[in-house]
Amino acid sequence: MTDDEWTSALTDSSSGARRDALEWFAREESDVRLLPLVRGLLADSDALVCEAACFALGELGDGDALDALCDIARRHEDPRCREAALGALGALGDPRATETVIAALEDKPSVRRRAVVALAAFEGPEVDAALERAREDRDWQVRAAVDQLDPHGLGE
Repeated sequence: MTDDEWTSALTDSSSGARRDALEWFAREESDVRLLPLVRGLLADSDALVCEAACFALGELGDGDALDALCDIARRHEDPRCREAALGALGALGDPRATETVIAALEDKPSVRRRAVVALAAFEGPEVDAALERAREDRDWQVRAAVDQLDPHGLGE
């Protein structure tokens, strides 16, 4: 697709069309000049568009989206968006997001599970301590996610 076609798809009046365009954009060799437009969709009124924008920015490794992704992971009302933002932060692996990802271990179970997976991209004693706490989480799927990362509790 040309830049004009991408722009048209990403700004379509249909939220479904915007979401589909984001999913395709994340999989294509897309022009990085369009990343600001994709970042703008993080504020879309449709939560599924925001979720798709988080996914796309993580897949494309857009470090310029870090602050916005951290904000979504901490504050977005829709847990699907918080989960997708955490996935993107894990994909980026930028140490500046460590605190945000650890804080998500206090969210609802689905978000906590995504935070555990995202923590695989981070290192440090605070990450190790957070994973040890998550190993005792009240949700068995959160505990299982920790075990998948470190099945023997060796912290290596």
